[in-house]
Amino acid sequence: MGKMKKIIIFASGTKDGGGSGFENMVKASQSGLLNAEISAVVSNHKNGGVREKADRLGIKFIHFPKPWTAEKYQEITKGTDLVCLSGWLKLVTGLDPQKTINIHPGPLPKFGGAGMYGHYVHEAVIKAYKNEDISHSAVSMHFVTEEYDRGPLFFSQKVKILPTDTIETLAKRVNEVEHRWQPIITEKVLTGEISWDGKNPKSLTGEILN
Repeated sequence: MGKMKKIIIFASGTKDGGGSGFENMVKASQSGLLNAEISAVVSNHKNGGVREKADRLGIKFIHFPKPWTAEKYQEITKGTDLVCLSGWLKLVTGLDPQKTINIHPGPLPKFGGAGMYGHYVHEAVIKAYKNEDISHSAVSMHFVTEEYDRGPLFFSQKVKILPTDTIETLAKRVNEVEHRWQPIITEKVLTGEISWDGKNPKSLTGEILN
């Protein structure tokens, strides 16, 4: 058997909550669904929801305050096989784009970019739905480059929008789909089933777009 691969998760969360994706990934690792060790979790909030979950789950917690420099990102992630952004709201620089992935709670590229996170994404999606521009939201996963939400998209799972949806109800359903798929697709990146060369988006292989 080969050496267990190590994943580090970046999750901002909030001062009093957040980190459900991180917790879901830890549980997937513990159950064997995700064949990797979650070696640490990183948050820009010193004592927020992410830290509470890390302490409870027995996962190393790293507080990463500004400035968010390339050198610091590199120092934190040294010796890691894969970097997973799961609700990390800061721009990432200096990391290997072949080994850094993000999960996004909306369709990309239309509902991505700076400032498009959390409830802002769901708000924009519902507005577009009411304008009859779209019928579905999505859970998206992509490789991370030094531009928000613009790295190659390798996973997309549609989430139907209901006429009765509010930002909160849509967010809840999208979150459930995120939790279902994030460990499964992350495993495919770890094994190399999904990959790219880090430079040319056309080199992407193994993508699953629904």
